[in-house]
Amino acid sequence: MSRSYELVATVRDRVGKGAARALRRENKVPAVIYGAGQPALPIALPEKEIFLKLHAGGFLTTIAVIDTGAEKIRVIPRDYQLDPVRDTLVHVDFLRVAAHAHIEVEVPVHFLNEEAAPGLKRGGVLNVVAHAVTLNVDADEIPEALTVDLTGLEIGDSVHLSQLALPAGSHVVGHGEDLTIATIVAPAVLPEDETAAAEAEAPAAPAAPQA
Repeated sequence: MSRSYELVATVRDRVGKGAARALRRENKVPAVIYGAGQPALPIALPEKEIFLKLHAGGFLTTIAVIDTGAEKIRVIPRDYQLDPVRDTLVHVDFLRVAAHAHIEVEVPVHFLNEEAAPGLKRGGVLNVVAHAVTLNVDADEIPEALTVDLTGLEIGDSVHLSQLALPAGSHVVGHGEDLTIATIVAPAVLPEDETAAAEAEAPAAPAAPQA
């Protein structure tokens, strides 16, 4: 499961583009907390701290605690916007999350042990069909990633969703269990075929002269 973290925020008393620009000049990122049947709460976060969390990995699958001074709110990031030129954070949306509430989260798929896949050693190519899978999962059991062990896989082998270990009580959203996650496909020409082709094209050695 992803590890949670805590951020200190201030509650915003002004909203709108002008207020947001003023916050960014102060090295703060405007954000909003919504959900759980409560009014949306506009907040501001320190730019450096939230930017580091974004680039630490697993940002959209990790529970956070926002400390506003008046209360601590358990949330998960739902969306964020980046400046298209400077690549800085412009805005973040957070969803309130109760303990053990089930939520839908897109979990990335990671692949392990490529060096132990005979099919890849023979020149096969890993064709990734699903880079992420949407799960309905307990908020306290969100995995950082779903892992695929490629050990022993040959050219032509496939990995299906039903072969992956999912958190207890979770289920896949929008896909059946037979969803293909990845396949190992043959290259255009296998290495041994290239060798055979080169040998076939090589000119024959001249015959030895007759005595």
